Amino acid sequence: MQELLLYIGSGIIFLWGIGHLLPTRDIVSGFGDLTPDNRRVLTMEWVAEGLTLCFIGVLVAITTLLAGPELIATRLVIRASATMLLVLAALSAFTGARTAVLPMKLCPWIKSAVALMYLAATLI
Repeated sequence: MQELLLYIGSGIIFLWGIGHLLPTRDIVSGFGDLTPDNRRVLTMEWVAEGLTLCFIGVLVAITTLLAGPELIATRLVIRASATMLLVLAALSAFTGARTAVLPMKLCPWIKSAVALMYLAATLI
């Protein structure tokens, strides 16, 4: 059960990260006319969040696979990843989730759900 929670959570957050990366061009274009600097900053931030989510998913999956979920170091990685997801969820709740865009409204819930899956897996 422990490994299942970790792998499912990792898959969800990895795919959510990919979901950030794929539409980057369309998202940035949706902001209309931007200065080149603003376009670059917006692109950088959008891609950075997608890569961060992918990294968290891969990191938890790899440490679970290679070291096992019982190892103290693995639990530390999982709990640190859960904490980062909760920080990102809070950031999303106060920013993007206040827009009318449904995926942005879902962001804090998805990040929080995966964080809770990770934390639950370390307590089993």
